[in-house]
Amino acid sequence: MTQATAALGVEGPHRYTWQEVLAAALVQGLSVAAWRLPLLPEVQLCVSFNTQLSQDSPRVEESAFGFLFCPFQTDAAQPNVFLKADISLSSVTGELNLAADAPAEATQRFLKTLQERHQESTPQWHTSPTSPPNRHRTEETFKAAVSLAVDVIRAETMEKVVLSRTAAADLPQQFGLFGAFEKMLSAYPNAFVSLVSIPGTGTWLGASPEILVSIDQHQVFKTVALAGTQPLCEDGSTANAIWRQKEIEEQGMVERYILSCFKKLRLREYTEVGPRTDIAGNLMHLRTDFKVDLKEVDFPTLGSDMLQLLHPTSAVCGLPKEPALNFILANEGYDRSYYSGFLGPVNSAAGTHLFVNLRCMQLMTDKAVLYAGAGITGESSPEKEWLETQHKMQTMARILSDFE
Repeated sequence: MTQATAALGVEGPHRYTWQEVLAAALVQGLSVAAWRLPLLPEVQLCVSFNTQLSQDSPRVEESAFGFLFCPFQTDAAQPNVFLKADISLSSVTGELNLAADAPAEATQRFLKTLQERHQESTPQWHTSPTSPPNRHRTEETFKAAVSLAVDVIRAETMEKVVLSRTAAADLPQQFGLFGAFEKMLSAYPNAFVSLVSIPGTGTWLGASPEILVSIDQHQVFKTVALAGTQPLCEDGSTANAIWRQKEIEEQGMVERYILSCFKKLRLREYTEVGPRTDIAGNLMHLRTDFKVDLKEVDFPTLGSDMLQLLHPTSAVCGLPKEPALNFILANEGYDRSYYSGFLGPVNSAAGTHLFVNLRCMQLMTDKAVLYAGAGITGESSPEKEWLETQHKMQTMARILSDFE
């Protein structure tokens, strides 16, 4: 008998699907996150009974098991959000796990709802009370912003800036939240696939290729420099990938930034592998992996310290960070919200795995807002940067098109 069945007074073990648990959470208006780590078959899900979800700078080493969802820039409207895992599920076992301190009454209500809903239709997802970005860049205005950025970089005010944009798409009539998540799981096995639905914050779907901070169950810390983008070769192989100087330099900037963070922490014991060509959906990137074995290096707060130093990374903001951020705020034309923030499980059985919130979309009632960005350097071409954002938006646009 599991904790959950014991709490409900049900005899014997009972298996649930992530769809059943997610539906029960949405019916009750609770915060919920579902995710799958890259190259693994297991879908995990957690439900939080808390209504006060915002927190200050995350300290992952001290955290309970749960899910972090953090914005590009923290403010009163878009705080760091932590979903404590009062109830969690692994698709491998199908058994519910209850946190030792999960409120008894809330647990009983949830389990009762879960028992009662088997054949009902899928409930509506949470939507944000604020309007989605309505200043969608046209091709002309985006290219103009890129040209301005190139001029500023060539004047040596900054080295690189990442400019992003949004696009709105009508949700197909047959669109379903659960079906979209299933399609993402199937289409992007190499990505961190996530579904996050929070009252007052909204619902986001994503398939991110970029690790921000990871500490696995073996106490190995990992972060990644990922930059440079081109469409996947027709044969699906990386063997014929040819990288331009602009893309090589862009990726090198991200590498150097990570190394500068290690230097600030006086950390010398790390391994570096790369750069190599990495496939992410319909795109290829240059990638370098950095690892630290925390069993051999006495640095118990490395995860939180690197999180503080890295975010927002040069891959989503620019270099140096302050002038790049100021340029974004002055010229990008909209509020990124949780796009290019970070998200992921904290202190799960598999460890802590935080990814940059890229290749994502925000669901409204009848529309989806797609997000994408491109790294601008002194060698950038406005036309190519526009095309890069087009390619990146295809990650989520293809999921929508599957319902048409």
